[in-house]
Parts: sequence; structure tokens; C-alpha cells
Amino acid sequence: MSWTECIEPRPFAATRLICFPYAGGSSYFFRDWRKGLPEFEVHAVCYPGRADRFGEPAATDLVAMAGEIAEAVRPLTDRPTVLFGHSMGAVVAYETARALEAAGSRPAHLFVSGARAGHLVRRDARAAGKNEETVITALQELGGTDTELLDHPMFRELILPYVQADFRMLGGYEHRAGALLDCPVTAVAGMSDPRVTAEQAAQWAQVTEGPFRRFMVPGGHFYLADSPPYELVREVCAERGETPSR
Repeated sequence: MSWTECIEPRPFAATRLICFPYAGGSSYFFRDWRKGLPEFEVHAVCYPGRADRFGEPAATDLVAMAGEIAEAVRPLTDRPTVLFGHSMGAVVAYETARALEAAGSRPAHLFVSGARAGHLVRRDARAAGKNEETVITALQELGGTDTELLDHPMFRELILPYVQADFRMLGGYEHRAGALLDCPVTAVAGMSDPRVTAEQAAQWAQVTEGPFRRFMVPGGHFYLADSPPYELVREVCAERGETPSR
């Protein structure tokens, strides 16, 4: 299966936007972004083990998965390509940007949303032992998942296994020293996010030699569910000449 989904190809769009879902998320979350950002050709990353790739085993190595994603999206970088990742997806997008730059395909911009800087993510051996109840508790704390859904038998049978797999994969992530990014990086976090402080978001400045900006926006960890940051993405990219201004 393809690593990305593009519901509406836009051959005349100046810029592509590739969106990376959070732990337990799928490409479906970003399907409406093409409507909010009509000047971009929007692609969403499809992680294995869910949605259209439900029959595949979930990924176990975040860096290896990012490498595969980078290989798959390299042909898309014939136009300026912006990466946007949320929560776990921010770390995957960051590692994908590293792999792209190492291969000579520099992204136009990296947006990291709702996540601590990559070098602040600590390997967590306890993640491998997280049972259903501890994962559900974590989802409740973060918000973004309907409480009634969490108790539904179908959720526990079909969805919870790949959510647990994502938690294990992120828990096994270990940041590697290496070359800093060259591309601009913008960090975004909700002011009420229980997992990411303003200072932790600001630490993303240390991953790039390019320009860096941080935005704190109203809302919690899943601020973008109710208020997708369309204007922020549009304005930041337009300011840097990565997309035409409206």
C-alpha cells in the first residue's frame, strides 16, 4: 500500500503539504485539510495496521518507518514540500525530514505540533508493558477520543491494538545524534496541553540551523481537532515565500 493518501491531487498547487498523524491516528484525520488549505496539495501519511492498511502489521521502529516514508515521498519533493506532524507524528515528521535531507531532498518547512522536541523524547521501557487500561487512561488524559468510544467492545478489538503498538513504538524511540536540519522549523502547542510545555516546544529550535518559530495556541493536546491551524500554516509559509500569499 502507498505510504501517503492524496484525496484531491492539485497539479498546479505551488506547494505540497504532507501530514503525519498522532499515535493511534490515521490519514483520515487530515482529509478535510485540503478544504482549509486550497493553495496546497495535501497528502496524509498512512501508517500500517489501520484504515486502508488494516491488514498489515503495525510498525515497531519509528526511525526505520520514517526512513521508508522519506523514500516514498522523495518524488513529491519536485515541488516545495512542507511536513506537518502532530504528537507522535511530529517525531515521525522530524525523522522523515532528517532522512530527506540526508538524501539531498530538503523539505521547504517542518511543522511540529503538540510534541516535545525530539531530543527530549526519552526511551521508555515501560511503554512495552502498557496494558489496555493504561493506554485508555493516557488517551483520556490527552483528550481527542470520545469517552464512549473508549469503552466500546469494537474499539478494544479493532483499534486499541494499533494504538498500543504506536505507544510501544514511541516508547522505543531513541534520538540519535547527527547533522542538524537545514530547513525552517515551526513548533505549535496548545496552551493547556498536559504533556507539552512552552519550554519543551521551544526546544525544537535546537534541531535546526534554519529559522525557528514557536506558537502557543488556545486549547489542549488536540487543539487542532476543533481549530485546525490553517491560517497559521498559510501565514508562516507565505511569509517565507513557500506559498503564494492570498
